[in-house]
Amino acid sequence: MENLYDITYTPNLPEIMVENQFSVMITTYQAGKLIIIGSEDGKQLVQTPIGLKKPMGIAIQGKKLAVACLDEIRFFSSEENPQEVINKSEGSTYDLAYAQRAIYNTGILDVHDLEFGDGIIWGVNTLLSCLAVYDINFSFRAKWKPPFIDKLVPEDFCHLNGMAMEKGLPKYVTALSQTTTKQGWRKDKMNSGVLMNVPEGNILVDGLAMPHSPRIFNNKLYFLESGKGNLLSLDLNTNELEVEFNFDCFVRGLSFYGNLALIGKSKIRETSKDFSDLKVKEGSQYAGLIFYDFVNKKIIGELNYTNSVEEIFDVKIVQNAINPIIVTSEIEKYSSIMTFPGNKFWRTENEENN
Repeated sequence: MENLYDITYTPNLPEIMVENQFSVMITTYQAGKLIIIGSEDGKQLVQTPIGLKKPMGIAIQGKKLAVACLDEIRFFSSEENPQEVINKSEGSTYDLAYAQRAIYNTGILDVHDLEFGDGIIWGVNTLLSCLAVYDINFSFRAKWKPPFIDKLVPEDFCHLNGMAMEKGLPKYVTALSQTTTKQGWRKDKMNSGVLMNVPEGNILVDGLAMPHSPRIFNNKLYFLESGKGNLLSLDLNTNELEVEFNFDCFVRGLSFYGNLALIGKSKIRETSKDFSDLKVKEGSQYAGLIFYDFVNKKIIGELNYTNSVEEIFDVKIVQNAINPIIVTSEIEKYSSIMTFPGNKFWRTENEENN
């Protein structure tokens, strides 16, 4: 019987991750998993799939982690190093643990990219074509919408999807079109994509094929043109647009560390109504990760899923941790772990019965 989440990968990936002391989180809404990928020994990759409802955007800031799911945002924290009580109890070797701290119920908003700002979390509310923040009073508070959107209704007019932050605030966004009709973005998705600035709402680049995942790095704005398989960069000083590399597959999800860019790639199914007509279909036979050296402009490694995972949405590098764990409320054995300023405990079964 075939194992779930089987992967193949180039032999250099474990060494790269251990030498640079990082691991990776990816989301696959199609499989309903957030997957942690790391290596303890530099020889083999290990992965931990964590079940969540349609996970998409991942946000990491300091010790905080958040994940956008079907109808909620999950919040986690690694404060007080809860992995230490886990390791002591189980004999494990985790070097980082995120313990769940809250579930914020949003309703089904189709939240895509998610990022922490200054004391608040921002999300791309794709269903209602806006950027939003979240508090306990509402499903969301709309804070910005593209100038061409004249009303907030749950009809996914333009498929607003990507968000790049600068100084704690959204600065750039991607959308698949400028349409103002229900799911109008589907009509010409290979030619109608746009990159905009926030809050001005100016169109910086148009005519794009399904842009996603804008990220600011080294004074450049990088983003993926998913429909053509391109990694693009926009020089923020000169406004010069450059095709950095063509991966010849459907790319979505982007994270940087040192000289590396990690890029998610998705498989295009024959039955896919949205993607089956894309030019990159032939090269999109596997979902997985691309390790790209953006200084030398070459692919240095790849990871492929041979089953179970077909679509990747977000990719986040976890720095200074090669073997992390995420503790969700569904994992009952960890429900007695507690942290508070200056300490942490794992209440034992004997203590619970006293």
